[in-house]
Amino acid sequence: MHFKIGSAALAAALFLIVGPASAFAAQSSSSSSTDTHVSIDNYAFKAPTVTIPAGTAVVWTNKDDDPHTVTADDGSFDSKGLGQGDTYRHVFTKPGTYPYHCSAHPYMKGTVIVQGGN
Repeated sequence: MHFKIGSAALAAALFLIVGPASAFAAQSSSSSSTDTHVSIDNYAFKAPTVTIPAGTAVVWTNKDDDPHTVTADDGSFDSKGLGQGDTYRHVFTKPGTYPYHCSAHPYMKGTVIVQGGN
């Protein structure tokens, strides 16, 4: 069963979780042509699984009206709250499998698979 939470309720929840300064801050830095892009759209990560070489960045863009996060299951990265149009960029330097989720919508899941170095 999926519940759609209104923007105001979700904003309040994110405020309590991540604090006032970062609840809607864009967590981005400059982008590169070699970045891999993942959209957050219709309460899902699209593409839910990406495979990249070590040293590559993944850039997530929130296209939904409601805020979302990109949060590693192991806590190694966290975007905090991303409002509509916000991006978060993370460079993956070590090979491995990195499952992640949206902390506001735990059913939203994705995986980054990082393959051997350059």
